[in-house]
Amino acid sequence: MAGFEWVTNEQLFLHLLRAPQAVRAGAPFVGLALAVLILRTVGHDATSATADEYIRNYHDRHHRLDERQVPARILAGVVTLGLGGALGYEGPSVYLGASVGSMLQRRLARWFSRDDAKLLLVAGAAAGIAAIFKAPATGAVFALEVPFQDDTARRMLLPALTGSAAGYLVFVSLLGTRPLLPVSGAPPFDLHDLGGAIVVGLLAGIGARAFVAALRQAKATQDTVPLAARVLAAGAVLAGLALLSQHLFGQDLTLGPGYRTVAWATDPSHGLALVLGLLVMRAVATTTTLFGGGVGGLFIPLVIEGALLGRAVGGLFGDPGASLFPVIGIAAFLGAGYRTPLAAVMFVAESTGRPGFVVPGLIAAAVSQLVMGKASVSAYQRAPQAGHLERRFALPLTTAVETDVLTAPPDTTITEFVWHHLLATRQKSVPVVDGSRYLGMARMEELRTVPQDRWDTTPIAAVMRIDVPVAEVGWHLRDAVLAMERADIDRLPVVDAEGCFAGVVSTSEILKLDEILSEAEEE
Repeated sequence: MAGFEWVTNEQLFLHLLRAPQAVRAGAPFVGLALAVLILRTVGHDATSATADEYIRNYHDRHHRLDERQVPARILAGVVTLGLGGALGYEGPSVYLGASVGSMLQRRLARWFSRDDAKLLLVAGAAAGIAAIFKAPATGAVFALEVPFQDDTARRMLLPALTGSAAGYLVFVSLLGTRPLLPVSGAPPFDLHDLGGAIVVGLLAGIGARAFVAALRQAKATQDTVPLAARVLAAGAVLAGLALLSQHLFGQDLTLGPGYRTVAWATDPSHGLALVLGLLVMRAVATTTTLFGGGVGGLFIPLVIEGALLGRAVGGLFGDPGASLFPVIGIAAFLGAGYRTPLAAVMFVAESTGRPGFVVPGLIAAAVSQLVMGKASVSAYQRAPQAGHLERRFALPLTTAVETDVLTAPPDTTITEFVWHHLLATRQKSVPVVDGSRYLGMARMEELRTVPQDRWDTTPIAAVMRIDVPVAEVGWHLRDAVLAMERADIDRLPVVDAEGCFAGVVSTSEILKLDEILSEAEEE
């Protein structure tokens, strides 16, 4: 990652900022076109996803990152970001670290148990984040937090800390330890400013939800617009934003990851209207770069949006020059957008070199989480981790359906039912099926309502139960277990969309499936 930043920032982006204005405006289009070309040729039609690949592969126990696509995604990230794409360096960093971890674990598989299937994946992701942000604690916490919306990865703390420390030490030994964000000052802790933290949290939650919705829409429309049209449209928008930024702010603040924007935001001479205008322009630039197929991360774009939002709130509170509000805006917006409040606050402390910002940052991050709901910039995040039984209940119902089941026609007499069905199958309930259509369940409990001398002439259809719950083939095991529990039964008939009998699911079959899957996973 030290090499990635040196090439991308020192050799490309900083030289781009010194180029003529026309070159600066057109460079993002060139970067997007090259990125798309690299992904399609070198990457064999690889997607532009980076950090999302880490999250998705974390949850897929049987899949590891394809190392053959790593060079293409990293090279596409270089041209996207080096030529002014408005994304972050942390996307390729997380992806590269996770890919190295996944590759090593594939080659050392015999040294790891089933529960450690993603151990080096997490350690690599932590190393990547710690390196690119010069923030070892942030790297570890982010790698543990980001796979889930309301939980953290378990059994991974020591690997994440070790990988993060190693990545940080190697990176700073090459490029130095200077804090990432140019923020100074000591934060106050009076009620006025802590109340402002609550306001920032509320606004950041609302703003992050809108930003996430725009990013999701950009991803969703990628498949509906021809590739060439997407790249042309994105290049035109980014060029227009660069020219507008030069006109309004005297510099190209919509180009690149946006670190310069934080320094600009903390300058008290800039009016509120300009700050809000830049906030919207940066959001449009990031969304457009993503829409155009650029490769990069969303961590830093969330940081920039938070800094600008905090600066705007600081202006409303009559303190536009204070560094407190931009910093807690970063914690709130980043924590809400990625659903990683602890990593966001830790990032603020480490990247600014001012741990005193932690308390108001925590307040703002907690408030923004409440406003955020279930939204996130990543579609692959999951709710809290599921335990052993919860994972089983999420399986399709068809995994436990018995299809070879003895059924009874509706004209079967009770005597025939007892001898040929109940006693033959040793079941207390049998489905009643006419041809292929399910009618009801005949149970032993209902036989006592008919005198035994009438069993030879009474059809089973006269006593079958039609109020027993019926499962559908599209259900999950959880749905079937709940239905059986509510009806106090241990066998549940299953039908297809046309009402035709498909089989039976039973508690004994679910338990048997659990034993089989557990043994297979252990092996």
